Amino acid sequence: MDGRRPNDDPDETEEEYRLLTESTDTLLIELGEQFRDGEELTITADEWELPFAFGTPVELKIDFDGVGEPDLEIEIQPPGRSDESAPTVE
Repeated sequence: MDGRRPNDDPDETEEEYRLLTESTDTLLIELGEQFRDGEELTITADEWELPFAFGTPVELKIDFDGVGEPDLEIEIQPPGRSDESAPTVE
């Protein structure tokens, strides 16, 4: 996996990868299985682990540019889910 772009913000993780098709299909299948099976995703890399409890609805953005060199971008944005309870009103 090459093409990583580190992020200096400790509260944010962003990395880009250029993967072979075989690695990409495995990643997408495993990600889809985590969406299907529960409400938490866990994504790991060599230097970090990202557990993420998500809610609904999940936003899906598809961006296709077919001019020149065709480019397809698929972005999934699940909202975070909080385990905090609401305060009591008396």
